[in-house]
Amino acid sequence: MSGENRTSRLSVARAAFVVARRDFTAILFSKAFFFFLIGPLIFVGISGAAGYIGASAADSGPPPGLGIVMSPADNAAMVRAHESLEDLIDLPPVEAVSGGAATDIPALLADKDRNLAAVVSGSLSAPALHGTEDRIDRWKGDVSLLAATARGDTASYPEVTLFPAATSRASERSARAGTATAAITLLFLLTMLLAGMVMSNMVEEKANKIVEILAAAVPMDAVFLGKLFAMLAVSFVGIAVWGSVAGVILVLGASAIPPLPAPAIGWPLFATLFLLYFAMAYLLIGSVFLAIGAMAPTVRDVQTMSMPATMLQLGVFFLATFAVSSTGSPIELAAIAFPLSSPYVMLARAAQEPVVWWHFAALAWQVLWVVLFVKFGATLFRRKVLKSGGAGRAKTKSTGLLAGIAGLVSSRRN
Repeated sequence: MSGENRTSRLSVARAAFVVARRDFTAILFSKAFFFFLIGPLIFVGISGAAGYIGASAADSGPPPGLGIVMSPADNAAMVRAHESLEDLIDLPPVEAVSGGAATDIPALLADKDRNLAAVVSGSLSAPALHGTEDRIDRWKGDVSLLAATARGDTASYPEVTLFPAATSRASERSARAGTATAAITLLFLLTMLLAGMVMSNMVEEKANKIVEILAAAVPMDAVFLGKLFAMLAVSFVGIAVWGSVAGVILVLGASAIPPLPAPAIGWPLFATLFLLYFAMAYLLIGSVFLAIGAMAPTVRDVQTMSMPATMLQLGVFFLATFAVSSTGSPIELAAIAFPLSSPYVMLARAAQEPVVWWHFAALAWQVLWVVLFVKFGATLFRRKVLKSGGAGRAKTKSTGLLAGIAGLVSSRRN
C-alpha cells in the first residue's frame, strides 16, 4: 500500500463515528423503526389500562380498618364514639378485638382476613397507634378524637404514642432483593428486545453488499464498533420514548402500584448505573449477535444461528437471578467475572449494597470484553466472509469511498 493511501485512511475511532452516524440516521428516520417503537407502546397502553381497572377495583373494595385492642370497657367506648362521629367526619372503620395487651399486634396487622391498616392499644388517656409510618401519621388525629370522645372529655385530646412497624435487617434485605430482581428483569427484557436489531441490520446490508463497501473504506473493527454504537444510540431513543409513556402511566396509576423499595445506593445513582449497565449488556450481546449476523447469509440462518446465543442469555438471566440471594458467594463472584452476566449481577449489587467503587472496576472489565468481542467478530468476518487475512486486501482511498457511503445514506433515506 502506498504512503498516500495509508495516510488518507481514517483512524478506527473516526471511521467508527462515520459508520455510526450513517446507521443512526438511516435507522432513526425509517418507517420500520417507527413501527418498532409503537409495538411496545401498545403493550404499555394495555398494561396501563389494566392497572387503571385494577385501581378502580381496589377503590371499590372495603377500605382498610382500625383495630382496637384495649380493655373491654375501653373497646366498647371507642366503638360508641366512632358511631357518634362517623356521620360528622370521615373516619376509618373500626373493629374491636378482644385479648387486650396479650394480643399479638404484628400478627393482627398481617391478618389478611381482617384488613386492618393500623391498631390502637393502651388506654383512653394514653392511646398507642401501631402501623406503617404513613398510615399512623394520617390516623393519629382521628384516634385522639375518638379517645377524647370515648372518655367524655373533648376539652383536651390525649397524646397518641406512635409505633411505626419495625423493619428488620432481614426484611430490608428481602425488600432490596425484590428491587434487584425487578431491575435485572427489566434490563434483560430491554436488552433482548433491542439487541436483535443488530443482526437484522447486518444481514440486510450484507445481502446488499453494503458491508463490503464499508470494509473497503474503513477498518472492519470500525465497521463493527460503528454499527454497535449506532444501535445503542437508537436503543436509547427507544428507551426514552417508552420510558416517557410509562412514566405518564405510572403517575396516573400510582395508587394501584405498590411502592418499590429504594436501592442501597439511592435512586439517582441506581438509575445512572442502570443505563451504564444496559449499555454494557447491549454492547456485549450485540457484538455476539453482530458476528452471527455477519456470518449468516439469510434471515433464516440468523434465526438458527442466534438460538444458542439466545439460550445463553436466558442462562445468564437465571444465573443473575440466583446470585441475587447469594451476595458474596463463589457463584456470584463467578457471575461477575463472566462478561455476559456481569452487568446483571453488578446491577443487583447496586440495589443491595451501598459500595460504589467496585462498579467502576466492573465497568472497566466489561469495556475490555466489548473490545475483545468486537475484535474477534471483525477478524472472523474478514477471514470467513471477505476471505482475507490481516493484509493483502486491496484498499482504495477513503475520500472517494466515504462519498460512496454518503450516497448510500441518501439512497436509503429516499
